[in-house]
Amino acid sequence: MRGRIFLPVATALLLAGIAACTPSEQVPDRDTEAPPVRLVAYRGCDALLDELRRAALDKVGPYGLEDVPGGGTEALAKAPSAGKVPGAPAPAPEHSTTNSHEPDADEPDLVKTDGRRIVAFARGRLRVVDPASRKVTHTLELPGGTRYDNGELLLSGDRVLVLTRQARAIPFEGPAPGRPLPGRALPESTQTTRLTLVDLSGKPKVAGTMTSGADYLDARQTGSVIRVVMRSQPRIYFPGGDGEKKAVAANREAVWKAPLDAWLPSFEMEGGATYRTPCDQVSRPSSYAGSSMLTMVTFDLAKGLGDPQPVAVTADGSTVYGNGKSLYVTGTPPNLFAWPRKKVVEPRTDVYKFDVRGSGRPRYVASGSVKGFLLNQYSMSEHEGNLRLAATTSRIEPGGRASQSSVYVLAQHGPRLDQIGRLDGLGKGEQIRSVRFIGATGYVVTFRQTDPLYVVDLGDPRRPRPTGELKINGFSAYLHPTADGKLLGVGQDADSSGRTSGLQVSLFDVSAGPRRLDAYKLPGAASEAEFEPHAFLYWPKTGLTVVPVTPRNGGPPEALVLKVTDASVTKLGSVRPPGRDLGDGVSRSLVIGDTLWTFTGAGAHAVDASTLKGGDWLAYR
Repeated sequence: MRGRIFLPVATALLLAGIAACTPSEQVPDRDTEAPPVRLVAYRGCDALLDELRRAALDKVGPYGLEDVPGGGTEALAKAPSAGKVPGAPAPAPEHSTTNSHEPDADEPDLVKTDGRRIVAFARGRLRVVDPASRKVTHTLELPGGTRYDNGELLLSGDRVLVLTRQARAIPFEGPAPGRPLPGRALPESTQTTRLTLVDLSGKPKVAGTMTSGADYLDARQTGSVIRVVMRSQPRIYFPGGDGEKKAVAANREAVWKAPLDAWLPSFEMEGGATYRTPCDQVSRPSSYAGSSMLTMVTFDLAKGLGDPQPVAVTADGSTVYGNGKSLYVTGTPPNLFAWPRKKVVEPRTDVYKFDVRGSGRPRYVASGSVKGFLLNQYSMSEHEGNLRLAATTSRIEPGGRASQSSVYVLAQHGPRLDQIGRLDGLGKGEQIRSVRFIGATGYVVTFRQTDPLYVVDLGDPRRPRPTGELKINGFSAYLHPTADGKLLGVGQDADSSGRTSGLQVSLFDVSAGPRRLDAYKLPGAASEAEFEPHAFLYWPKTGLTVVPVTPRNGGPPEALVLKVTDASVTKLGSVRPPGRDLGDGVSRSLVIGDTLWTFTGAGAHAVDASTLKGGDWLAYR
């Protein structure tokens, strides 16, 4: 779910484009900076409702709201649980963890392990696997769930939080079939977010649930504390009418009659308690009034599910980045188009920073803005208190559109994230395909016909400067650091015209001027790891690297197993689960001790990590 950012059509058109130049080092200039943005609080519930209505009115057209956005090393504390056998447990074997962006901010995924057990979510059910006996020991059907639910997990000690998204039918009511009266709040959406807490100390059992009509965006975990980010749209029935003018007038009247609950999503706990965001915990960007809602809730798994302590911003969010201390949510202001249709404005990304230290309600601390669009969460990184971002911008010029990418550095000054450094001119005529910030260095890949890999020195945050550039055919869609300071790239090979031809895993030496040391190519194939980093496994101890592969000719999916050394990338073999019921193909892999585990929607497969032999297939029932 997260990390998987798909650009809206308008965004994609703005980024279409154009041919490469040398990047230019620049000092921030007020004429080229994005307009400043900060959050301001509302003065009570009446003021909140009034501004929400006014913001929605600006976007009302004959068919309702005309500007609805389309629609990203574990440090885990052991949560206490009742019934736990006293005494220290045996040490867990060495094991890999979820491939998360930052070591102190674990990310939800389909499979989790603590080395002693594996917990997986597949086909709407929770599965617990004992890696020692190689058996599925428990299968738990979640309350209110279906086999078609999309879900992810976060694990802390003997507790696992299952985050699922479910489609649901809207109950029919009102003057017309399926219609509530104008101005009433609609049921929150056809999409339900359900959080289910499961106790794993014995036979798995449900320890609590929470449901909401807000749409799950992403989550981060530090210790036993989890922050879940959701987004929602106003739930208002727009009656429309005969003719454009009458329809707009009727829809505007519906907005004026809508209650506050039409905007504030509810969070319903098992047992009947319902929570909404307090009015004094809702803020809005100072530069515009948004009609959508971005809400963050907090749970401490050591205490169970209770008051989610929601805080909200009247804006839309698309990307979440966290490092355990700070959590950033970014979004594009919903004003590219409005009703009546206006000219396209230059796109920008707004950034909201929250302090998430401790286990209490997150605290909003600052906001900022940069020009352009971010690719995903890897386009951001906080280092020594500064936030670095890489974004692609596009503008209309005589003869067509011109695109280029920039690296920004934002520093917090009170409630503002101010731009203190910027490097422009990366990949002119191209778009960003991958980004990785490692320490004081940034790596940016852009692509149109060739793959420029740019190295950016951020040692002086006020003067980012390019220190190297490498052009090769194809591109890397995901970048990963290796144990000896090299850089792995997973992406696509391409010819000189930019036509892609198959999977390419490249090893780069970035110690000086960047150069490619080796590459493994698999023609006619693609990998989920190109757009979902959680599907990628790199085991530093041995250089074992696993990439799920899907042949484009319809062949069987498999897990491609590579060996990465300080100078080469070679194939060790592949793992193909037995049988024909493979679910959606190999989606995840992990290492426990000397065993390599791979997972599909139909089961788990265990083989020797060095020989890829001795396989055991554990089918899900």
